[in-house]
Amino acid sequence: MKERASRHHQRGISFIGLLFVAVVLACVGVVVAQVIPTLIEYQAINKAANKAAEGSTVPEIRSIFDRAQAIDDFQSVSGKDLDIKKVGDKVVVSYAYEREIHLFGPAFLVMKYSGQSK
Repeated sequence: MKERASRHHQRGISFIGLLFVAVVLACVGVVVAQVIPTLIEYQAINKAANKAAEGSTVPEIRSIFDRAQAIDDFQSVSGKDLDIKKVGDKVVVSYAYEREIHLFGPAFLVMKYSGQSK
């Protein structure tokens, strides 16, 4: 009797519950798999902006950035999209751009990236 009573009080996840959790995890995994390349691209753009800030003239800064763009192979920002300022004796290169990730139907995930050289 004790064994039969303990079976009625067992808890766990049902098959439908397991399917629901699996579908949610799969959807999150697909979105994360699409977001990670944009983060890697952001890091490459930030690295290129920091490298370009070592230049002294605006054309030189844009040229350094474009060379880094060709090496790291990103398309979201180019040298002409940079905002270049001089703060004190230091050159600051800043940028901003958006990336859209299509989710389903009319739904998109819009990611706005911005940054500047150190």
